[in-house]
Amino acid sequence: MKKSGVQSLMVFVLLTGACLTLVESSASAAEPNLPQAEQGTSTPKAKLKKRGHVRIATLGPRSPSVGANAQPQAVVDQMIAHWTREFSQVLPDRPDLIVVPEACDRPSGLSREKLVEYYRVRKNQVRDFFAKVATENRCYVVYSAAREMDDGTWRNSSVLIDRQGSVVGVYNKNHVVIEETTESGILCGREAPVFECDFGRVAFAICFDLNFDELRQKYIQAKPDLILFSSMYHGGLMQAYWAYSCRAHFVGAINGLPCEIRNPQGDLIASSTNYFDYVVADVNLDCRLAHLDYNWGRLRELKNKYGPKVTIRDPGFLGSVLITSEDDRVSVDDMIAEFKIELLDDYMARALAHRHAPGNIE
Repeated sequence: MKKSGVQSLMVFVLLTGACLTLVESSASAAEPNLPQAEQGTSTPKAKLKKRGHVRIATLGPRSPSVGANAQPQAVVDQMIAHWTREFSQVLPDRPDLIVVPEACDRPSGLSREKLVEYYRVRKNQVRDFFAKVATENRCYVVYSAAREMDDGTWRNSSVLIDRQGSVVGVYNKNHVVIEETTESGILCGREAPVFECDFGRVAFAICFDLNFDELRQKYIQAKPDLILFSSMYHGGLMQAYWAYSCRAHFVGAINGLPCEIRNPQGDLIASSTNYFDYVVADVNLDCRLAHLDYNWGRLRELKNKYGPKVTIRDPGFLGSVLITSEDDRVSVDDMIAEFKIELLDDYMARALAHRHAPGNIE
């Protein structure tokens, strides 16, 4: 089994005679009918930062195929066996979060009528299995699947399950493909919630969502630490674009295609391969983007004080750097405040205000 981690890159940039080491390094109410676990027994970390390192596993297996006349409960059992095998690849690494593709328990080989029959027998069986995995392994798990509502309509959803096996919240795909509604009765989601986890704030997108600025703009305002993308479609350059524009880490779990983890600069941290349909990586969410303008001296002073406790990553050509706190007790926000470093968004807002100030436009 191959274990993947964060790839580190050491770059030295001359800053006015000195060198900086640059390295990469609204929750909704819980749903009923979900098993509750005992409270965690891990060592308390009250004095440590909340936002920081998180180990993320993302998986992208192809959906299993079943016979056209397979019995619904047999399909449920096959799907649970499928995910038991898939999870067994990443659980030895003890991830904090596991992300799976869109429609993770939808098999191929069934007609539309047979698929609906299967879903109505499945109900919450697969979700409850995911909750059991979350409880037993003390990790968050995403369950992405079609759900029938009480009124007979459907949603394409990602369900976030916590370390105790409880539902933190549900995101309903905002931008469904037209046929999802006209042929399958799946309605577009209305909300773009951001959920609180013990390692940071999490938002979701599903497949076709990645094409629409309406949802992306909501996340720009909400400022999640992590965007989880369960999909049948990879998105290509849109993954990096969402990561950078939302100033968030981005995790893609794609059916049959590369599953990738990107930092807020849009750079690739880790990826699955043609040999392994999963990847596990450690990610530090305690980071912020700052432009180099006006910050050169402040960045040098920050590095001089905190040394290896802070990393400042320059991808080149972008003009912005990713500042990450490696200190267990001093957050990146504390560091930025201490040295009066202007964040990227604040600088851009100031530049835009300058443009619109009286007398500054031709």
